[in-house]
Amino acid sequence: MHPAISGLWPALVHPLAPDGGLDAAHALAHAKAMLAAGCDGVTLFGTMGEGPAFSVAERMALLDAMLQGGVRPDQVVVTISAMALSDAVALGQHALARGVQRQMLMPPFYFKRPRDAGIVQAVSAVVQGIGNAALRLVLYHFPAISVAGFSHAAVAELIRRHPAQVVGIKDSSADLAHSLGLVRAFPGLSVLVGAEAQVAAVMCAGGAGTICGLANLAPHLMRRVVSQPAQVSAQDAELMRRLLALQTLQPDLPFVAVYKTILAEQSGDAGWLRLRPPLSPLEPAEHALVRAAYQAIGPLLQAR
Repeated sequence: MHPAISGLWPALVHPLAPDGGLDAAHALAHAKAMLAAGCDGVTLFGTMGEGPAFSVAERMALLDAMLQGGVRPDQVVVTISAMALSDAVALGQHALARGVQRQMLMPPFYFKRPRDAGIVQAVSAVVQGIGNAALRLVLYHFPAISVAGFSHAAVAELIRRHPAQVVGIKDSSADLAHSLGLVRAFPGLSVLVGAEAQVAAVMCAGGAGTICGLANLAPHLMRRVVSQPAQVSAQDAELMRRLLALQTLQPDLPFVAVYKTILAEQSGDAGWLRLRPPLSPLEPAEHALVRAAYQAIGPLLQAR
């Protein structure tokens, strides 16, 4: 086990209130359901959680509500990605003041393909700005969203500069060879995979676990995979394949809207269908397609 962070950490989907703000009570209930299902913790404000769409004040308030509601600081990874480095610093300092050491940071995503030197300097500026030796930072590699990513050279330099603070990387590249390469190159780093179908293979090679979206829908399934990555059953592999296929029933389905549609179907709560602009709900035909496909899987999920 990797001491800094390991196991199953859902990239939490965040519910919204009718006015478009974060629904703290609903979010707390969802987080507690994930923990009760065996997840090691929850990750706030990642891509699945529409994190960059929310203000610094909104993100701080939801973290406070989670902690006041009984989620322990050690059960939270808080994503501090922000356009302004000062906002990332403020989010990080706020979280650490409340005991939340595990934080995740995407490289600068508002300029196209900055050089490694700039990425390293930006992350280093956030670490130095937070100024707290207790920080445990997970680098968030998701080039399909951020365009920029963390090269091996950038990761190595950040570890050299901040060996106690840079403890992990979340690899959302969906490239198995890339994830395995990170495990080989950085054996002391907690490599957490975002692509659910690759979690078992990477963990068997030395990976630490997963921060993933599918755990929102099937936490028990993902708990089994993470607990016994070398013994994933054929039934669980097939169930995972069918659940992930819901994102690609037709081209260009927005993945956050798909997950919220499924959560609404699972729970019977249409409030899950709300998204923060610029994201938007599925079109009626898309909604019907996803819902019907999920209904064909639902009994299998309940049985597992």
